[in-house]
Formats: sequence, structure tokens, C-alpha cells
Amino acid sequence: MGEGGVRGEQWWESLETDAEVRSMAVPLPRAIQVPNIVEAVDLEGSERIVLDSANAASGASARADVRGRYSIIAAGLGKAPRIEYHTGDDYVVVKLPDARDMPASLSQRVPLAPYGDIWGFVASFHEARQIEASESTSPPFVGGFMGYITYEQGLSDIGISPGTSRRHHRPDVCLVWVTKSLVVDHLTGIVHIQQLQSRRLETDTWLESTTAKLMSLLHTFQPKKETPIKPRRLPRSTSIQPPLTHDYEAKVTLCQEYIAAGESYELCLTDQTTITRARSDAPTPWTLYKSLRTRQPAPFASYLRLGAATLLSASPERFLRYSAAGLCSMRPMKGTVRKSAGGVATLAQAEAILHVPKEEAENLMIVDLVRHDLHGVCGAGRVRVPELLRVEEYQSVFQMVTVVEGRLPDHGGARGKRYTGLDVLAASLPPGSMTGAPKRRSCEILRGIEDGRERGLYSGVVGYMCATGRGDWSVTIRSLFRWDDEQAKPEEGVDAEEAREVWRIGAGGAVTILSTAEGEREEMFTKLAGPLRVFADS
Repeated sequence: MGEGGVRGEQWWESLETDAEVRSMAVPLPRAIQVPNIVEAVDLEGSERIVLDSANAASGASARADVRGRYSIIAAGLGKAPRIEYHTGDDYVVVKLPDARDMPASLSQRVPLAPYGDIWGFVASFHEARQIEASESTSPPFVGGFMGYITYEQGLSDIGISPGTSRRHHRPDVCLVWVTKSLVVDHLTGIVHIQQLQSRRLETDTWLESTTAKLMSLLHTFQPKKETPIKPRRLPRSTSIQPPLTHDYEAKVTLCQEYIAAGESYELCLTDQTTITRARSDAPTPWTLYKSLRTRQPAPFASYLRLGAATLLSASPERFLRYSAAGLCSMRPMKGTVRKSAGGVATLAQAEAILHVPKEEAENLMIVDLVRHDLHGVCGAGRVRVPELLRVEEYQSVFQMVTVVEGRLPDHGGARGKRYTGLDVLAASLPPGSMTGAPKRRSCEILRGIEDGRERGLYSGVVGYMCATGRGDWSVTIRSLFRWDDEQAKPEEGVDAEEAREVWRIGAGGAVTILSTAEGEREEMFTKLAGPLRVFADS
């Protein structure tokens, strides 16, 4: 059934409602990693969503990194309802790719006018399926929305049109209502296998069969001896087009001219590297992701293969976490120094370099912006900064991080109901750490300096919105992505009929009046290096 759908019949309104959580738990030996679990449960179909706390140590005896205690694996995506929205449309598409016993998938365009906007529709869909669960005893996710939101959707949310030059109709919001999931608690060493099951339907055997597969993994798993990654020469069919050094430095200078003129305080300039490669001899995206997470284990890493989008992320930055009770937390990250044995090797050395006026100013200006975003929803006296300018250590860099918290009021929310974390999410996009301050004017300036190029999945967010009202979203940085409908033209000496896929890596940094063109260029290439290296590793 095409996108015209069933007029007047809202077939999707009763999907997955009246649900309860069924779950089982399996102990997780320390040596077993998230990719081992994903491969062991043999998720059906090509689509996957894995929110991977790749730097957390597994096992009850290990000290998990509390920046990312949980990993979440979605299952059954082909049979899960999803929402797709392209910025600027007056409708949203609701899909059921595998319509169970139907001969074809179901897909319907739903006008947004009755809901106000895309976020009103998402809220309505979510509220009809919301359940209660104890936040102190249940995992942070028991089922609900998982997916991505692009940077361009964030621009639209602050009144900036992505423009008429977009030559595609890819989703800017793609959310799947996940009813089958696995949640790995790296602190307790437990895997929770969960299913949101409608009370009206007979239970299936997924929960039991998945548990059996995990138990089999526990008994048969043999850890592989870790060997150092040895970069190899890139295949002849792979080409890389990084930003030109002098072009990027010129853009930094242009940013500073706008800042000197009083147009902005800080501009988060980015650029893109394009990688094209032949599909026939190329490692799979999943193989690339496993290489990325080995090289750059991060607390908010993710692998997302959803529709036409593929995203591999080693993000160290949480964007927004919120509870059903109304506590919201954001972690803007600004200030980066490369980690190396012969240079900056210790936390103390990094703190000495980052606790200087230029780096602290970068962070503080974004903190003020984030406080403003939270204040607009939470209200006066309900926003605080419990951690300011803390330097954190990661696999390849040190980062300066601030924690900003807000508490939602009990009344006065959109749609005549109390505010929820979704209201904060919608009001805070695009992530302030990727824009500059003030946000709207900075985004307008950056669109011109970046030649109107779309950032796409880069600078957007990926995460979940649990059926219980909780949510957790990361900023898609240190990442690479591609779209199925984008193919490169063959290059000289390469088979003209061979399909060539296009990968994109975004990288950049915050430009202030104290920046230097050379320093910003070095920071951009530092951030680019990790994701780019996987093409030589795999």
C-alpha cells in the first residue's frame, strides 16, 4: 500500500497500545562485548540500532564508566511501526515495513495540522503507548522510540529553513517504536531481555528464544586474543577528499570577522570529508563500526542502520537525558586536546592546557546557551550547574565538560499537559555545542560560511524515548554516515559499472575571538582522524 495510505482509517492508532513489559535477565561475563551479543542473538533483517556504551567495562566485578552505564540493542525493527518526517512537509509518514500477515507494507501520510507540528504528533503517538515503571528498579529503556534527528530538523525548530536546494526527501526525523530490546547493564553485569507485549495478543516465543541464544553464548564463548590494529594501505577503489587546509583556515578567519563585528560570540564551524569506495570489496558497515569502537571506545557510541541511513558513531557527548519525573541533564562538551604518549598523556597535563581563558570561554558560552534552552521550558529558579569545566579522559582525547540540570514544572506544558522531556528535546535542537551563541544567528552565519552544505546526521542526535517517559540522546560527533541513495561516479581506472558508496565524516570546532586559524585547523583534523582511520583498519 503506497504512501497515500488508507484515507480516514488510522490503522496505526491502536498499534502496540495497552502493553506490558515481559522480561528475563542473563548474567554477562566480563569478556563478552556488545558486538558479541548482537551477533549471537542473530537479529533478523538488515536494520539495527545499537546504543553502545563501548568504553564501559562489563561484569559485576568491574567498575563501569558511569558516563555510559547501559548499552541498548533494538530487535524486531522490520515489524515495528515507525515515523518518518522530512523537514518542511505538512505531513508525517507512519509505516509498518513488515505488516505481519499483510501482503505488503503499510504506509500512510498523516496531516500534521491537528497536532501542530512533528513534535506534537510524536507526543501524541508516545502518550497513547506510555506505561508506568519504577525508575529505581527497571532498566532505563523497556521499549519505545529509538532513532535519529538530523541537524537540519534542529534548524527548522529554531525557524531557519534548510533551503530549497535539498535534492532529496530523506527523513530528518526517523523514530521506530521498539517493542523488543536487550539492555546491558555494565555495572551489574546483567543483560535484560525485554518485550513490550500487548495484553490483547498471545505471547510469542521471542523472549525465550533470545534468552536461550544468550545462554548458549555464555557457555560457548571463547574470547579472542586481542592483537594490535595494523593499518593497511587503502584499496585502490577507495578515495578520500578531506577539507583543504587553507580553505578551512580562511573560514576560521571569516568566523572571527563576524565575531569582531558583534554578530556572534562563538561559531561552531564544521567541514566534511567525503570517502567513496566500491561496495564489492569493502568491509560491511558493521565491520567498520567494530573497528571504530575498538579504536575509540566511547560512552555514547552507536550503530544505526535504519531505512536508507547508516550511522557509525563514537560520540563522547551526551546531549540530553531526562527522567519521567522531570529531571533533565545536558552535558555540553567544548575544549579538546589530543592525547599522545609524547605530548599530553595525563589528566593533569590536559587540565593545565584546557584551563586557560580561550578554552574555558568556549565552554562557558555554550553553557549559557544550554542554560537558556533549559530555562525556556523549566522556568526561573529550576536550572543549575552542578559540574563546571571538568576535564574528562577518553581513548584518544581529553575533553572539557560541564553538566547543566533542569527540573520540569508540574503544569503549563504544551498541549495543555505538563511538560515532558520531549518538550526539552524539541526546544534544545540543534545541539548548542554544534552551533555557537547566540544559537539562531550563529546558525544563519554558519550556513553561509559552510556554503549551505547539509550536515545531515552529523551534528544531529541519536537515542531513545522510553515508553515510561525517560529519554537519552547523544550528539552525533566523531561519526561517519552514508545514505543508500547517494552514489559516487566512478573514478578514472575504476570499473565504471561498479557501485560506489559515499561516506561522510564531519569535524570542526568552536571558533572564538581568541582562536587561531592554525589551532582550529589542527583541532578539526584531530577529531577527523579517528573515524577516518577505520577505512584503513578494516
